[in-house]
Amino acid sequence: VQLVESGGGLVQPGGSLRLSCAASGFTFIRNQMSWYRQAPGKERELVATITSAGGSTNYADSVKGRFTISRDNFKNMVYLQMNNLKPEDTAVYYCKAALVLNYWGQGTQVTVSS
Repeated sequence: VQLVESGGGLVQPGGSLRLSCAASGFTFIRNQMSWYRQAPGKERELVATITSAGGSTNYADSVKGRFTISRDNFKNMVYLQMNNLKPEDTAVYYCKAALVLNYWGQGTQVTVSS
């Protein structure tokens, strides 16, 4: 099993980033996929979820209207488009497969700062 996140970086408030997650080693199309984040000194929190076929999404209240989760089941990829970023979005972002227990990738750092 592998989940490899990428696309993080340093961005100014109001800016945008697109995170990507490459999945392998399991049946991607059967898995609901999620993005989580963990800020320094805080617990990991759920940011967004997309169903296996991509027909339904859910978001944390803190990112609704700013973030969009999507997936490509042909490429085994899941994405997180993040717009109007705020300093409080600063965290390490992880993708997670619902049926793959106890596995987390290395994450990708997002820093929002002027």
